[in-house]
Amino acid sequence: MKLSIIIPLYNSGHFLHKCVDSLLNQDIQLDEYEILIINDGSTDNSLEVAITLEEKHSNIAVHTKANGGVGSARNLGLSLSKGDYVYFIDPDDYLAPNVLKTVYNTAKNNSLDILTFLYQPTRDSKLFNDNPNFENIKLSQICSGIDYIADNPFQNEVWWYLIKNTFIQKANITFIEDRWMEDAIITAQLFLAANKMAKLPLDVHRHLIVEGSAMTSKEPIHYLKVIDDNRNAAVVYESLIKGLIKKNSNPNCINRLRIKQQSFVFFMMVRMLKSTIHLDQVKQTIEELSKTGAYPLTHFISNDYNKLYYSILTKLFNGKKGFYLLFKLFNPILRVIS
Repeated sequence: MKLSIIIPLYNSGHFLHKCVDSLLNQDIQLDEYEILIINDGSTDNSLEVAITLEEKHSNIAVHTKANGGVGSARNLGLSLSKGDYVYFIDPDDYLAPNVLKTVYNTAKNNSLDILTFLYQPTRDSKLFNDNPNFENIKLSQICSGIDYIADNPFQNEVWWYLIKNTFIQKANITFIEDRWMEDAIITAQLFLAANKMAKLPLDVHRHLIVEGSAMTSKEPIHYLKVIDDNRNAAVVYESLIKGLIKKNSNPNCINRLRIKQQSFVFFMMVRMLKSTIHLDQVKQTIEELSKTGAYPLTHFISNDYNKLYYSILTKLFNGKKGFYLLFKLFNPILRVIS
């Protein structure tokens, strides 16, 4: 089995046909890859939709479990996977046609632990434009994951790279469960553990921007959880950074991880201003992040985050007393109108 594609599914059956159709519209044989749909306790008709697809296509297998979050669904899919390489995709996303053969062969022929590729964020569910001549697409220099991070800004999500199955199993890296930002954590962990990584400038993935999705929802309880999970991601990154410092690792890698860590804190603070969180909890969180080294935001403004409003807000956020005053003034308004 060449490839295992894992889809965590929760109340997203209305997107599933489009996603699966794109996975089937590829240039590898059905018996060469499997599509594992992990139903995470959906409460709508998502399971029925998945089973219908399973009955029609021999390379689709549906597994269902009690609701435990996307991390637990992906972990189950990973434990069931049989492919040489593993790919995670969300049910509301889809792939460009006829790209999997090139992606797989590139990873396999170069014995890569991880192969990254291009993606397009879009609101269009039918962005199926063909790629240019594959012969003109050249693989980047193969390097360690540490050097890859040092030289490349990287996305948090897991849908823009392929992972060697034996590599992730040997590294014993899994998704954290019952938290958002699990992608940001496992992506850094995987990249840091990889000995052979490369980037293929091939347009592969379509990330569909959906209002009300897990990371855009402003439902109060969910919003507070996202705030706390950003805090948790910043704390986890501190342990990764300290491990690299102890090993005298590539300073550019350390710097980029510090930038990424502080981006979690920055966007957490933005969310705080618009949430139902209490000031006491705000102060407790900022104090914790101060002790870990994730605050103040001394590294956030960079080539990775260089917009003017980032600079303005960072200056306002970097003084504790100033931020607390900002919270007192604007939170009562923003929590209502946001």
